[in-house]
Amino acid sequence: MKSCLIVDDSRVIRKVSRHILETLGFDVREAEHGRSGLECCAEAMPDVILLDWNMPVMTGIEFITQLRQRPGGDKPKVVFCTTENDVAHIREAIQAGADEYVMKPFDHETLQIKLQLVGFA
Repeated sequence: MKSCLIVDDSRVIRKVSRHILETLGFDVREAEHGRSGLECCAEAMPDVILLDWNMPVMTGIEFITQLRQRPGGDKPKVVFCTTENDVAHIREAIQAGADEYVMKPFDHETLQIKLQLVGFA
């Protein structure tokens, strides 16, 4: 089964994302900030990571920078999910190692398209 880790400080976003991902056949785990997300990755590296930008404890950019430096950290497809929509933020996310970018709020169809673009769903 495909696995996905949702790293987002919003419980509502995690709940909505989980529902969409489970209907697409993903096994889903959740983390409320980047540090706990890295701990989840150390336990079992997911296939896909939905990653928030602005979080307490560790931001999305800090998370992906550290993830990509870890053994196996190059494997997960990372989709940034954020309200930041200017070109500079998108460029920063891609340069840090993100594979795709989706704007909040997103729906089932939008997320499914983004996952198809990175080779899933």
